[in-house]
Amino acid sequence: MRWMQPTSGARYIEATVGLGGHAQGILERSSPGGRLLALDRDPEALRHARERLSSYGDRVVFVQARHVDLEKVARQNGFAGIAGILFDLGVSSLQLMDPRRGFSFKEDGPLDMRMGPDAELSAQEIVNTWSQRELARIIREYGEERYARRVAWAICARRPLHTTGELARVVARAVRHSGRIHPATRTFQALRIAVNDELDSLRAVLPQAVRILAPGGRLVVISFHSLEDRIVKRFLVRESRACICPPRIPECVCGHEATLKRLTKKPIRPADAEVARNPRSRSARLRVASRLGTGCTAPRCHNE
Repeated sequence: MRWMQPTSGARYIEATVGLGGHAQGILERSSPGGRLLALDRDPEALRHARERLSSYGDRVVFVQARHVDLEKVARQNGFAGIAGILFDLGVSSLQLMDPRRGFSFKEDGPLDMRMGPDAELSAQEIVNTWSQRELARIIREYGEERYARRVAWAICARRPLHTTGELARVVARAVRHSGRIHPATRTFQALRIAVNDELDSLRAVLPQAVRILAPGGRLVVISFHSLEDRIVKRFLVRESRACICPPRIPECVCGHEATLKRLTKKPIRPADAEVARNPRSRSARLRVASRLGTGCTAPRCHNE
């Protein structure tokens, strides 16, 4: 909340409300007149958030929506020119703890991994129908798994696979490396990203977030792995520069205008005390920028 700086009477967006923890903090600190648009593509998460935040009445608006629809939903609900927007990326505790969702291999469950009903594919469809080459590609690119080809071969040799336990055992036998994380962790991350189109959605939503921020408004992003953080970092660096021409060009011809000021040059990591309270926060990286008061905010003025 220190980086969001909520104030009374201002409007904010929580782009992935989850169980409503961050949203509650924003509403408390922006009382009595602050308002919040709470978004999530997961209807189950919205149900929990509504229950948790029911005491705030009409100060909070709930909408089931994908990141790629952020700007449209924000403008439809009167949340353009906002004071801040928060993205808490990745899978939520609610999704991880429910074996029926298929995000975790700690308990056996169906190979689903869909964050919302809008997802076109389940993990089971990808695992059982994609080619060995495509499986190896996403496991390498999205999971950063050095043994991606070996894992893809093992999956194809043992399919059809229907549960998280089956897949975890196949991957563990293929990788067989020791370390702090389970051998199947990277493969599960890759499948989740592919199922929910997480990286392309992030690339699409960041320019939309800038367009609906008021001058001085805060863009706050919490990511949980290097792929997300790299996208966020590159976007913030690009949008904080007045010129994005290649270095070999002696004179600016791009016409780009800086739209953001970076407030964190390096990602902020959680303190030891926070990690002790919430072990999942260990991998969190937080980056913050503020909206500059120049430039057009209409979609036609930005290349997405």
